Amino acid sequence: MNRELIAVALQRDGKVSPHAGRALIWQVYNIENGKKEAVWKIQLTEKSSLHEWHVRGDGNRHPIHGVEFAIAGSAGDGVIRRLAERNTTLLATSETDPDKAVDAYIAHELPAPRPHNIELCSGHAVM
Repeated sequence: MNRELIAVALQRDGKVSPHAGRALIWQVYNIENGKKEAVWKIQLTEKSSLHEWHVRGDGNRHPIHGVEFAIAGSAGDGVIRRLAERNTTLLATSETDPDKAVDAYIAHELPAPRPHNIELCSGHAVM
């Protein structure tokens, strides 16, 4: 049996968030034998976003560490590296529909991301 947990960063409108570090909503999917099921959502505060966790660098775990893969529109190299240290691989994509992004991941056809927008790193949470 092949099982994985994948979290997709979301905006309030339900589309894939363009920036993992500022996303406050994460839809978690259970992938088992190539089939997906949305199992829960992680709701963060701005102070608990991946960006703030990365900047704090206090060594604490983040709720996203409970999944094997995370998907977002983009992410900074530091967040990607620090998640990988906790065995969570962040994948960036240009796909904006979370269900289609997970389906594409399962099919090994996740669309390539757009360039990372560094300006979002210093901004506020992506809603």
